[in-house]
Amino acid sequence: MKVRYYIMSLAAMALLTACGNKDGKQSEAVASAKPQVKVAVAKSAEIPQTETYTATVESDVKNNIAPNTPYRIEKIYVDVGDQVRKGQLLVQLDASNLHQLKLRVDNLQIEYDRTNQLYQVGGASKAEYDNAKMQLDVLMAQYKQLVENTHLVAPISGVVTARNYDDGDMFSMNPVLTIEQTNPVKLKVNVSEIFYSLVKKGQTVDIALDAYEGEQFTGKVTIIYPTVDATTHTFPVEITINNSSQKVRPGMFARATVSFGTAHHVLVPDQALVKQIGAGDRYVYVYKDGKVSYNKVELGKHLGEQYEIISGVNPGDEVVIAGQTRLANGREVEVVK
Repeated sequence: MKVRYYIMSLAAMALLTACGNKDGKQSEAVASAKPQVKVAVAKSAEIPQTETYTATVESDVKNNIAPNTPYRIEKIYVDVGDQVRKGQLLVQLDASNLHQLKLRVDNLQIEYDRTNQLYQVGGASKAEYDNAKMQLDVLMAQYKQLVENTHLVAPISGVVTARNYDDGDMFSMNPVLTIEQTNPVKLKVNVSEIFYSLVKKGQTVDIALDAYEGEQFTGKVTIIYPTVDATTHTFPVEITINNSSQKVRPGMFARATVSFGTAHHVLVPDQALVKQIGAGDRYVYVYKDGKVSYNKVELGKHLGEQYEIISGVNPGDEVVIAGQTRLANGREVEVVK
């Protein structure tokens, strides 16, 4: 009985050993099999180089309307949203001091006229004439300044965008009114210094506004600031938009697309891109002579189903577009159709 049990144990062990060897060979075979991949050829093309910047629409000119000294406001003739023309009377302030000064001016004018007549016939000296004229000129200058300070007129043509007082209020800190010129309007964007030599005054810029989805507006570069910010490595650019239709309003959100010409760059299918885990870097597996290399790439724009590659892949390279999950740098692979 013991002999029989011993023989059965040996047979079981032999069977287990045989199975183990068979499974091990299969595992080794699976591990040594070359991963199958699909590849595509990287092509080069002339690609438009554009950048889109976000900005808020600003009025081209903005004026705050206020007197030089505190006065009581007698009458405000306009309200928010009103269109005004240059030179139009907007605000009348308390003119009691002005009336008193006007009487003094009238009296001095009479005195000057009398002195002038006497001077012409030799009845007054040159010193008397000069003194009368000087007094009149000084008072007239004061009167003119007081007129300007109590009769507030529009310095520009535009629209009233703020009114901070009512009739009868005493002027204090805030301006009485704010006038903004809304034709033209402008955007101010910060452009990377790498494009400094490519931005030209007068060049056309495409403008899109959230308020008018699907509608395109056109602007022109009007000011290129001469210095670059040492921290951000950008420089400001002002873009002016003709707004004769008055559709574009200050405060609207805008996107300005600036063209910097074209560049000869590589295009690869977007399936070729691999993102490194835990980082924002992008890689592409490039196939050559039966192996793949793991190339870090600098991306440009996403164009349909392709990506523009600034660096990391050359024209004509075969890039892996399927089967990347089992790959590593330098691994041998099998290309399938």
